[in-house]
Amino acid sequence: MKKQKLLLMLVLFLGVMVAAGLLYNTLKDDIAADRLTTLPTTGQQTPNQSQSATDETQQPTHDQPQDFTAPDFTVVDLAGKEHKLSDFVGKPIVLNFWASWCGPCKSEMPDFQKAYETCGDRIHFVMVNLTDGSGETVKTASDFIASAGYTFPVYYDTRSDAAMTYGVNAVPVTYFIDASGQLIAYGQGALDAATLQSGIDMILPE
Repeated sequence: MKKQKLLLMLVLFLGVMVAAGLLYNTLKDDIAADRLTTLPTTGQQTPNQSQSATDETQQPTHDQPQDFTAPDFTVVDLAGKEHKLSDFVGKPIVLNFWASWCGPCKSEMPDFQKAYETCGDRIHFVMVNLTDGSGETVKTASDFIASAGYTFPVYYDTRSDAAMTYGVNAVPVTYFIDASGQLIAYGQGALDAATLQSGIDMILPE
């Protein structure tokens, strides 16, 4: 009798596990898509920056839609040449903050590489390394990129201009910016391929 009960419990447990797996496979794309936060066209602030208003004229109203233009910053490439984010406006932009010591950053990079190979001619990929000069240097970051064989464009935030402008206090974080320079969505943490594609679909014209 006890053996029959144990066998029944085991069968029920396996059934629950199988059902859970099927449910996950069915819903995983929707779950991944929920990791992107879409932005209304409001504010000159970024999602990581707090909003304050000292009087009614500063507060958003339905009659006063605000501009959510992506804040500008300056970074450098491997050769030391300066680039501004605004230089890339005219095409959609995928802006990603990363570091070579960051495990989640590394985990999402193969998907970024594939996306770059697929639509890099239609989208600017701006992969910004948090180059603080101690925990991360241009050499450690560029050596990692070279060893992994990634070919997407990498820029180095040697003066922390980009990180401070976007209030980046954890990586990875990815912003999706349309061709006119408007912030459309962002995702915090490592993005999987489906979520990355969801963000790209939001900014890439059909």
